[in-house]
Amino acid sequence: MAVSPYPRDWLRPWSWRGLEVGVIAAPSTRQGARPGTPVLLLHGFGACKEHWRHNVEPLRAERPVLALDLIGFGASAKPRSRLAGEPVYAGSLRYGIDLWSEQVADFVGSELGQPVQLVGNSIGGVVALAAARRLERAGTPARGVVLVDCAQRALDDKRLAEQPPLGRWGRPLLKALVSQRWLTSSLFRALANPGVIRRVLLRAYPSGANVDDQLVALILEPALRPGAAEAFRGFINLFDDRIAPELLAELHTPVRMIWGLRDPWEPIEEARRWSRFPCVQELLELPGLGHCPHDEGPEQVNPLLLAALRRGDQPG
Repeated sequence: MAVSPYPRDWLRPWSWRGLEVGVIAAPSTRQGARPGTPVLLLHGFGACKEHWRHNVEPLRAERPVLALDLIGFGASAKPRSRLAGEPVYAGSLRYGIDLWSEQVADFVGSELGQPVQLVGNSIGGVVALAAARRLERAGTPARGVVLVDCAQRALDDKRLAEQPPLGRWGRPLLKALVSQRWLTSSLFRALANPGVIRRVLLRAYPSGANVDDQLVALILEPALRPGAAEAFRGFINLFDDRIAPELLAELHTPVRMIWGLRDPWEPIEEARRWSRFPCVQELLELPGLGHCPHDEGPEQVNPLLLAALRRGDQPG
C-alpha cells in the first residue's frame, strides 16, 4: 500500500451518485487576512490526487486546497466501462470528459458552495475547462482555470485530418482493437508494473527530478485495485470527446496556462495557438520541464501557480 503524502485528517469522504470518491481538503494556513478563493486540483490520466504532493502545502499558505480522484482513478470507484453501442449493465459508466466534469461541477456545487479556481494537469486540464463551462451555465462560474500541460487529444476524430495518411487509414482498425476488453486488460496488466511506470515517468519528466519510489508507488497502487483496467479501457476509446479548443472558444472564465517546453506528448506550438482565444490570459513556458512540471519542478511552478491564483481572486 502506498503511503499518502497527506495527513489523515485531510482525507474527506464524498459519495457521488453512489460512488466513492477520494478527496483531500487541506485548510489554509493563512493568518490574519481572509484566505483566497479555494482551489481544486485535478490530476491527469493514470495519476491521482497525490500527484499534487509538492504543491498542496505551498498553495494552502494562501487558500484552502482541495484535490479529488476522478472516477476510475486513485481511491475513487472504478466501475465497469461501457462504450457507445454496448449493452447497459447495472453500474456501468461511459468514461469521458462529460462524466468527470459533471463529477467536478457537482463537487463544487454540493461541497463548496462558493466560487472556486480549477487547476488541471494533462487530461485534468480538459476536465477543468469542461467543468468551468458547466459552472458558467449554472450561473456559478469559477474564478479562474489554470492549465498545466493540458492534454491536446491528438487522436480525437475531430483532429483526424492532422494525422498522417496511414493513421487516418488505420483508424477503424485501431478502434476495433482497443474496444476489445481482453486486449485492453492484457495491455493494462503489462503497463501496471514498477519498471514500466518508472520508464514512462522518466520520459514525462525529462530532467528526472522527483521520479522517486514514492511517485512510482502512488501511481502503481491504484492501478492494482479491482476495476482499474476499466478506466483505462474507457479512456483509450475516447475518439470523439471534448477537446480544449472547442471549450476555450466558448468560455468566459479567465484561463492561464503553464507549459513544460520538453513535454514529449503535448507540443508547445499547439498551446501557443490556444492563446488566441479571448479567455486565455497568459501562457508561461518552462524550459527543461516536461509533461508534469508541477511535480518535476515544483520550485519553479508553485510561485507561478500562486501568482495565477492571486489574479483569479480579483473580481472581474
